[in-house]
Amino acid sequence: FEERFKPKFRNPLTTGWGDIDNITGGGLGKSELGVVIAPTGAAKSMVLVHLGSQGLKEGKTVVHYTLELQDTVIATRYDSCITGYPLSDIINFKEEVYEEIKEIEGSLIVKEYPTKSASTNTIRAHLSRLVKRGINPGMVIVDYADLLKPVQTRKEKREELGSIYEELRALSTEFQCPVWTASQTNRSGLSAEVITMEQISEAFNKCFVADFIFSVSRTIEDKQNNQGRIFIAKNRNGPDGMIYNIFMDTSNVNIKVLPKIQNQQTTNTNNSVVTAPVALTAKQQQDYLKAKYTKLKRK
Repeated sequence: FEERFKPKFRNPLTTGWGDIDNITGGGLGKSELGVVIAPTGAAKSMVLVHLGSQGLKEGKTVVHYTLELQDTVIATRYDSCITGYPLSDIINFKEEVYEEIKEIEGSLIVKEYPTKSASTNTIRAHLSRLVKRGINPGMVIVDYADLLKPVQTRKEKREELGSIYEELRALSTEFQCPVWTASQTNRSGLSAEVITMEQISEAFNKCFVADFIFSVSRTIEDKQNNQGRIFIAKNRNGPDGMIYNIFMDTSNVNIKVLPKIQNQQTTNTNNSVVTAPVALTAKQQQDYLKAKYTKLKRK
C-alpha cells in the first residue's frame, strides 16, 4: 500500500523543443518509449540525431544503433547538429568541430548492424556488455525499429513488429533510460500534409506500447523551404492531437519547433480540407486507439 504513494521520478530528458517538453512533462522519461513516424525521405533519422544530441548536451551516454546508414554517417550528423557546420563541408572544419564537441559532457556510442541482422536481444546483449564495463546508457536510439529482426517468427508481419516495439519498451525499463526509435509510414503518408494514426505502417499494436508518438510530414514544397509539420499522435504524460510547424534544415541537422497551430485548416494535394486536431483526453485517446486497432485487425 505504501509503495503506491511514494513519488515516482521519471527523470525526463529534454527533446530540445520547449513546446514539446511542456506537454510531455520535460521530455521522454526513463522506462519510456518514444516513436517518430515519417515517410521515406522525411528525415526521421535526422530527427533521431537531434534527440540524441540533446541527451549528449545533458551529459548522458547516448547509444545510437543504426540499421540503415553507416556509423560514420550518423556520427558526422551528430557533429553537424551540435556545431552547426554544414554536412557538405564539415570535412574542412575538423579542428573547429573537435574544439566544440570536446566541451560536450556526454558520450556518444554509434553501433552499426546490417538491416534485419540484429534483434532486440542483440541490443540487450550489447547494452549489458557496456554496463559491465561501467558504461551506463542514458539514452538509447534505434534507427529504426522496423528494420530489426524479430526474436520470434510469427504468421503476420504486424504481429512481429508489435513484438519488437514491446521488447524495445522492455529494454527502456530494464536499463532505466528513455528509448527513441522511428517507424516508416505507408504510401499515403508520402503526400499527406499531416500524418496521423491512419498512415502508421503495419502493426498498430506499437501505438499501445509507446509512451509518446509524433509524426513528421514534409511535402516537396516544404523541403524546398526548410519547413514541415509535427503531429502529436500519442502522449501518455499530457495532451495530444496538436500540430506544430517546424523549421528543418537538413544541411546541418537544425530542427526547431515553431508555435502550435490553433484553429487552422490546411489543404492537402487532393484539395480536401484537413482540420487541425484538438487535444484529446486520456479516456478519448484510449477509446480512439482501441477502436482503430479493432478496425485494422478485422482487415
